[in-house]
Amino acid sequence: MENNIEKRNSNIFAKNARIVAVFAVAMGATSGILGKAITASSMAIGFYRLTFALPFFAIPVLLHERETLKSLTLKQVAGCAVAGIFLFCHFFCWFNAVKMTKIASAVVLQSLHPLVVLVVTLIFFKSHVKGKAVLGICIALAGAALMAGLDYSAAGGSFAGDIFAIFTGVFYGLYFCVGNVMRKNIPAGVYVFLVFSFCWICFTLGMIFSGTPFTGYPAADYLWLLVMAMACQIGAHAVFNWVLGYVTPLFLSTWGNAEIVISTLLALVFFGEIPTLLQVAGGAITIAGLLIYNFNEN
Repeated sequence: MENNIEKRNSNIFAKNARIVAVFAVAMGATSGILGKAITASSMAIGFYRLTFALPFFAIPVLLHERETLKSLTLKQVAGCAVAGIFLFCHFFCWFNAVKMTKIASAVVLQSLHPLVVLVVTLIFFKSHVKGKAVLGICIALAGAALMAGLDYSAAGGSFAGDIFAIFTGVFYGLYFCVGNVMRKNIPAGVYVFLVFSFCWICFTLGMIFSGTPFTGYPAADYLWLLVMAMACQIGAHAVFNWVLGYVTPLFLSTWGNAEIVISTLLALVFFGEIPTLLQVAGGAITIAGLLIYNFNEN
């Protein structure tokens, strides 16, 4: 009887996790316009985003989960550190991407992270992949290459931003893969606290070694950084780590592609960024490839 209740509760959590994941994707989609609106450097944006958000997880964990922290193995802590480093790399590349290229281009190119998740799954978990799923991957890559090439030819210098966007997706996919493994044996609150802490340490060291000033930014920057911490760090990334206990990284990564539509609409409204027809075509091809891949993946 007790096992049936636990199983029923687990099914309820799994169902709700999918709904919550979609909400988190919408919150995360605001990162592009916020990052572009903030005048501070990419390193400073990441540092303050983590600084404002971290206390929301550090206080409850340090007050109520100290025994759990003590019980973690060195391997578990190391896994959290790796996830934190990948998250740092993801953020750093993303903030540079949205400052150097169009938000629509950055979002589409970084949306290739499901392919990273698939490759990792194939290599480390020996999963079988359908031929149609591989076709979807090829179509997505062709669309991304088209969009990146057109962006470079239409606005000289933005190619570097496109490269940053591609690496954003690579590190995002690796971050999800590590999280899926680590969350199996670590409570969500503790895992989020450790990952965000290691990410914050990376940004703090980055601020010091790059000589980035800690203060002196416009008041509007601090306001938008606080909004970003609440919406993107807590409303999106913290939630992503929670739902990884109930859904696969491939599900979460694929649903993340909804950010393409949301971010592009937000960029149009707030910055008047109207993509060209050819860029729309490249984005549409990428999305189509990802949808084909998602429909046919195992």
